[in-house]
Amino acid sequence: MSEVLVLVDHADGRVRPPALELLTLARRLGEPSAVVLGASDGVDGIAGQLRRYGAAKVYAADGAAFADHPVVPQVDALTRIAETAGAAAVLVTSSPQGREVAARVALRLGSGLITDAVDVRVGEAGPVAVQSVFAASFEITSRICHGIPVIAVKPNAATAEPVCADAVAGPVERVAVGPPDPATVATVVSRTVRPATDRPELSEAAIVVAGGRGVGGADGFGVIEELADALGAAVGASRAAVDAGWYPHAHQIGQTGRTVSPQLYLASGISGAIQHLAGMRTSKTVVAVNKDPQAPIFDVADFGVVGDLLEVLPRLTEETRRRRD
Repeated sequence: MSEVLVLVDHADGRVRPPALELLTLARRLGEPSAVVLGASDGVDGIAGQLRRYGAAKVYAADGAAFADHPVVPQVDALTRIAETAGAAAVLVTSSPQGREVAARVALRLGSGLITDAVDVRVGEAGPVAVQSVFAASFEITSRICHGIPVIAVKPNAATAEPVCADAVAGPVERVAVGPPDPATVATVVSRTVRPATDRPELSEAAIVVAGGRGVGGADGFGVIEELADALGAAVGASRAAVDAGWYPHAHQIGQTGRTVSPQLYLASGISGAIQHLAGMRTSKTVVAVNKDPQAPIFDVADFGVVGDLLEVLPRLTEETRRRRD
């Protein structure tokens, strides 16, 4: 069975959820092999996590280059492993950095590239990817006809399914990657630590609670945050709310912001402009709360509540906490 490489996103010795989702998808296509880059001494612990989700083999490469140069060393390592293993496909997470890595690897391999896939399955002539396009108005099915398919998959495109609850870390195959030429690559010169929060990363969250113009002001986001914390969700915002200065730009969802595909998306006070729908329409279940019964968001919502979010959301938060406790 041919190897399907999965580039693993990790932090602080833990595998990020999208990597486990990719391993689940990779099992459909062949034998999953995980590629762990820049994990230092944490690679053995990471390998154990990956094997529980079906990784038959774990490749690892380490060195200062992975910290100092965020993209090129990953491309060098992933390309070398793909060529040596004769991989049937390469899967990466469709994040800003993931898409850049995928594009460079595809170019190095002389292969085709598909980004922002929402599903991957076996076709008659190789892997087939499904994409949601034109603000999720259409789905297209594509396959790569030349070279090793390189596919970037959106977070939450699949449910991560473990195959062995008590798997332990087996042998890790080390891959040597030389340092890139500093004159030809971008170099990290400083870092700013993001403020700590108990909320999940927006693009990876299974539940997102988002607020828009109907929140009424920055103070109105308090009810959004309270509900998000009760649900264990991430907080998002529409472009109108961000442009008004009510919430940080990093939380903007839409065509000019972040793209999310959670299991549950709760849109509060969001009218449903086309540019916002482009960032969330692939959500599995959409719940909308809006005072305007004619708001376009209700056209894409699975469930809708016509009412004032400042009244509806606190009651939902209270009921969520009551049932949780």
